[in-house]
Amino acid sequence: MAHHWIAGLKTMAKALATRLAFPLAGLLAGLVVWLACLPSVALAGPVNWQEVPSTAEGRQWWDSGSLRATKTGNLSVLSRFQPPNPGAPDSGTTGETESRPKRMADLYVMDIDCDQRLFRDTSINGIPQFKAEWLPAAGDNLISAVIEGSCTAARERGVVS
Repeated sequence: MAHHWIAGLKTMAKALATRLAFPLAGLLAGLVVWLACLPSVALAGPVNWQEVPSTAEGRQWWDSGSLRATKTGNLSVLSRFQPPNPGAPDSGTTGETESRPKRMADLYVMDIDCDQRLFRDTSINGIPQFKAEWLPAAGDNLISAVIEGSCTAARERGVVS
């Protein structure tokens, strides 16, 4: 009698394995495709943030470890932007010193055309920007400094010409 019970258990295990094989294989294949599609920045080594001079618009950094040439010969770089803290202690006449929590910085993957000094954000906080258009820095000193610093470093390292 115990022998029939073990045989039934083996049959159930085999049926379960057969039913799970295809979904698990699909899940594994999906994971491999997802990892292969991650931007190269996600697979880069440790970040090495280079801060540019801050302005009234906030603070910005670019990661010297993320400099990569794109398929079209432009530069790809990870950058971080933090707007000014609206909760900074009030220096007005009320004497308030209460501050609010700092806003988290936003992460951007930027493509930069170093020759024309144009940029586009291809990813913002991990969300792809598929139809990003090329833009000039247009008086934005933070973006201008990121373009200048990252292009200079990329040229020195031979990442772009």
